Amino acid sequence: MSLIHPTALVDARAELDSSVSVGPYTVVGPHVRIGAGTTVAAHCVIEGHTTIGRDNRIFQFNSLGAIPQDKKYAGEPCELRIGDRNTIREFSTYNIGSPGGGGATCVGDDNWLMAYVHLAHDCVVGNNTIFANNTQLAGHVTVGDWVILGGFTVVHQFVRIGAHSMTAMCALLFSDLPPFVMAQGQPAEARSMNYEGLRRRGFSAQRVSAVKAMHKALYRESLTLDQARERIAALPAAFPEAAPDAQMMLDFLAQVPPQRGIVR
Repeated sequence: MSLIHPTALVDARAELDSSVSVGPYTVVGPHVRIGAGTTVAAHCVIEGHTTIGRDNRIFQFNSLGAIPQDKKYAGEPCELRIGDRNTIREFSTYNIGSPGGGGATCVGDDNWLMAYVHLAHDCVVGNNTIFANNTQLAGHVTVGDWVILGGFTVVHQFVRIGAHSMTAMCALLFSDLPPFVMAQGQPAEARSMNYEGLRRRGFSAQRVSAVKAMHKALYRESLTLDQARERIAALPAAFPEAAPDAQMMLDFLAQVPPQRGIVR
């Protein structure tokens, strides 16, 4: 208890590891659980059925676990789950889930989430992502691993963002953003693939070449989405190392709703 500031209000029913530190004037509700090594700075409110893992850094002035901004919500015990080793910067709002979306908002591990980020109900964020300042996610958005969202990126509800993709500053996503794609604009359009990011993450030359071929099939040859999927399915024959990458793209494209489509 020596790591909890005397002005903090931590409910006696909250479950905090003995190594958790809580800063001045922070409020922690009765259904909150926080894992070892996590630090919570001053003036935060952590409420609802919120579970936070190990070694997270939560900066001042954050609201975590508040009820969703959903008129249909009627007090159900939905959740916010945050994994390990995340950095959560100032003035962010992460809401719990809703009964209509699985009941949980989830954040994975090793994410770098900057100031003024909003995660609405039922969002699912993977691992190793970067959200720049003022990234705003509406409800039911899914974000894959290693995604980078530029400052002031706004994402429409139910949109999916594939692994290793990236948006420029002020991008507006109304459609699904496939893996590896870099997008820019309002509404966002595909500009290229995230080649430099892939190289930095250890992708071999063969895997990068396969991603280039995916980009050509999706954006450079005027193919329909079904035709592009056929072209991508054939890539492992020429690029065997990239078979998992091609399968990830195919799995993503197979789930694209026709009424929303992909970022073009």
